[in-house]
Amino acid sequence: MPNKHNCNLMQNIRKIHDDLYWIGASDRRLALFENVMPVPRGVSYNSYVLLDEKTVLLDTADAAVGRQFFENLQAALSGRPLDYLVINHMEPDHCALLGELMRLYPQVTVVSNAKALAMVGQFFEMELERKQVVTEGDTLCTGRHTLHFVLAPMVHWPEAMVTYDSTSKTLFSADAFGTFGALSNLFADEVNFDRDWLDDARRYYCNIVGKYGPQVQAVLKKASTLDIATLCPLHGPVWRTDIGYLLEKYDRWSRYEPEEHGVMVVYGSMYGDTESAASALATQLADRGVRNIALYDVSHTDVSTLVGEAFRWSHLVFAAPTYNAGIYTPMENLLLDLKSHNLQNRHVALIENGTWAPMSGKLMRALLEQMKGITFVGETLTIKSALKPQQASQLSALADALVATL
Repeated sequence: MPNKHNCNLMQNIRKIHDDLYWIGASDRRLALFENVMPVPRGVSYNSYVLLDEKTVLLDTADAAVGRQFFENLQAALSGRPLDYLVINHMEPDHCALLGELMRLYPQVTVVSNAKALAMVGQFFEMELERKQVVTEGDTLCTGRHTLHFVLAPMVHWPEAMVTYDSTSKTLFSADAFGTFGALSNLFADEVNFDRDWLDDARRYYCNIVGKYGPQVQAVLKKASTLDIATLCPLHGPVWRTDIGYLLEKYDRWSRYEPEEHGVMVVYGSMYGDTESAASALATQLADRGVRNIALYDVSHTDVSTLVGEAFRWSHLVFAAPTYNAGIYTPMENLLLDLKSHNLQNRHVALIENGTWAPMSGKLMRALLEQMKGITFVGETLTIKSALKPQQASQLSALADALVATL
């Protein structure tokens, strides 16, 4: 049992099961995850300790929370040696503390697959004296518990794996089933997940894992054969109830099926005229009874949010000016990002603007045609500088076409 009365440590740990503890930490100061995606609510780095006949640490944490992590680990072990470290994922936000850990616990045996262990030498100038190479279906008995190792390549690195404890029916899922956001309550059933966490979970999935839908489907197929009572990801809340809710989201996202039927309108606008056309279309849709409408300015909404929202909605409208004979650059960047994340199976409509040579519609269409399952709706609405009253019928026709496919 962890020493709850050790006044020399500012420990912050929480019991998950009788002998399993969360010893992670949250970083509320981090502005950009992977120095790319804004995380206004911060992020958690989850790590777990199993106190069986043998002690097991499952993953470490980011260097930013190193002090808290080691204080938590020391408190959880309460004087016991650390026998095993299981590495499910070698990305530095989960393995940055590996070198320091090996100095503090030189007797530990590192357990992981061959690809992950090879990466240890890429990140650290050290040789692992004690290591155990595992592959699909291998097990490790720690006393009362038996850990089963399941490979999860490209979810989202090639060395990723997950670990299943058949005794407590706990799946340690690496980066799968994670979410952005620092933790105050550890368990998903202690928060209003749908209201406060789902958007960050979707944004996390789509930007981190979304490119690898088929690989996620393969892991979900493996997970379906396991009796999972607790789900322990490396970021975000731990799940001990209603796990099917999250599995269904992952199944839908990884099959590139829209989560909701509705229209996402994304516009780029230099002087407000393309914005006016996009807003007019949204109003027309609302007048026709469409209730799920999301309107975004591509220049003022982070691309990671737009990627997540594009995975969410069934119908997408892209409205952009022509810029240097090409696509308005923030819109072009968004479309390239959607392509790189393998977005597919969407209905799409286009609005282009150009004062003397409108080209953005043709170029946006060419990019979108490179994605799978894109169905174009209606005719591209072409604006020359500003939408004119005589184009009302064209705007109405585009709104009608979108509603007809909803």
